This record gives sequence, C-alpha cells and structure tokens, in this order.
Amino acid sequence: MSTSILRTADAWWVATPAGAAKVDTQATTTGQLLADRQAIAAAAADSDTVALDSLTLLSPVTAPCRVVAQMTNFASHVKDVGMNPATVPLTFFRKSSGSISGPYDEVIRPAHVRLLDYEVEIGLVFGRQMPVGTTVTADNLTDYVAGLVVTNDISARDLQLLKTQFYESKSYPAFTPVGPTLVLLEPGEFKRFADLRLRLSVNGELRQNTTVADMIYQPVQALQALNRFQRLDAGDLLLTGTPAGTALSAPPKPIEVLASLLPPALKWKLFLDRQAGNPKYLQDGDVIEAAVATDDAGIDLGTQRTVVRYAR
Repeated sequence: MSTSILRTADAWWVATPAGAAKVDTQATTTGQLLADRQAIAAAAADSDTVALDSLTLLSPVTAPCRVVAQMTNFASHVKDVGMNPATVPLTFFRKSSGSISGPYDEVIRPAHVRLLDYEVEIGLVFGRQMPVGTTVTADNLTDYVAGLVVTNDISARDLQLLKTQFYESKSYPAFTPVGPTLVLLEPGEFKRFADLRLRLSVNGELRQNTTVADMIYQPVQALQALNRFQRLDAGDLLLTGTPAGTALSAPPKPIEVLASLLPPALKWKLFLDRQAGNPKYLQDGDVIEAAVATDDAGIDLGTQRTVVRYAR
C-alpha cells in the first residue's frame, strides 16, 4: 500500500485515514527523509494525528536537487505541436531547482514574459543514488524510484521559441509547482503506472486529460538513456512529459508551409504575434488545478491549486 508524504515548514508528515501523523526524524531534505524509512513507517502506524487541512503544505521535494525533464513524451502532445510520435527522439532538458514551489503557491509571470503556459506532469522522485552506467530494468526500477509527485512544468513560450532553449524559459521561480504529496509506492503498485491519469484545468475548464498509456518513452526506457551520462541522487526529480492540451500548438499546415518561406526572424515574429492572441495562455488571476490519479483512486497523487500573478 502506498504512503503519502507531506511537508510543512517545520516537519514531515504521513497522511493516514485519521489525518496527518508527524514523522519523528531529523531529516531536512527529501533525500534524507527517504533514507529514514523506519521513521516513515512508524508515523504511518501512529494514531496521534492532526487534521490535514490544518497544514500549510510546501513542496515535498526540497531544493537544491537535480530537476531533469523529458521533452515531447506524450503522443498526443507531439501531434499537437506538429511532430511525428513515431520519429520523435527521447530528449531531456534541465530546470533549475530554484523553480520548485509549493502546491498552493502563486505562479509568478515575470514582467518581460508574454506567453505563459502550463504542463501537468508526473514527477519521479529518486530514493537512492543511481550512478552513471546503472542497469535499469522493470524489475529493479523501484530500487531507485521511491515515489511520484504531481508537477506543473510552467513555461515562458516566447523565450523558449525565440531563443530555442529550455533552461531559462522553464527555470524562473515558481515555474515548477510540486505536490501536494510525495506518494511512495510499493514495488507491485508501480505496475499501475500506465493507469495514472493526468488532468489540468484553468478556471474550471478542463484543458488536459490523458492517461500514461499515451506516454511514448516509459520510465525504464527514459532512465536507461538518462543514466548513460547523468548521475541521479536521492531526492532528485525527473519530469516525464505532458499530454495534449497546452496553450502552445502548431499552426495549420497551409500557414506552416507559407511561414517556411519567410526569413527566420520574420517567421518567429509572426508566429509569436499570432500566439499572443491565443486566450489559453495563462492570465493574471487564473486558477490552475493539476491532479494525477488512477480512475479508481487506487493511486492518488493529490491535486495542486495555484493562482497566476503578473509581476509588476
């Protein structure tokens, strides 16, 4: 049975049917907590609890840590941005862990950003070091991946497209809301990973709603490729991609063909001007709700609720 970990400013907690039980631990980081499984188990059995809604929750993944992300990893999203799922490569990029924020914190759009987008994703949280060259299989995956979290890969699309890079456009403070819970899975439960459904709504309008069955490169494949060059440590975070429904989408084919005949600078200016008229990009005061769970709620990572604010 899975264990749901919560974090506040002064403590770690385990969610139980009766409420939240405090973890008796000296851990200050996610990596340290995951090494103290005895304390987690004791809290899960503790009857001394507080009401869950009395807690002010922070991200259950602490910074600094490595934040790695998979690009265009859901077939529906790949098609939505005008690419072919059959030929899209397995690609990674990095985000600053300074972008990690809590599940109910505000998402701040920097003053120079025009096109702010959302991407609900499942985050894999590592429970032990995975050195470069580690052999990862379906049988030993849970030796390294301790649990799962809801994440939102907030993106400044105008910077991403204009500069053709990801690090800056996805690394501003509050650009990676995480939580509310870190769900530690038992080895057998990871078999249900493909049943998880990702949902994201903006102001109550459902924008993204797809299961992991749409994912192109599953965690075993991703980690087999990633650990050829990247060491991962306990507490590190891997975002596994987002389904269709983001604000960014490819232009219709006739427009795309005409644009290909234009000089690059003019092409991007026209594209971004067109995108600026897209009402799906996040606006000041928008409420984002992102959730991941199986349809039967057998595994439930919780729902994060964040409000967009424009920097003045």
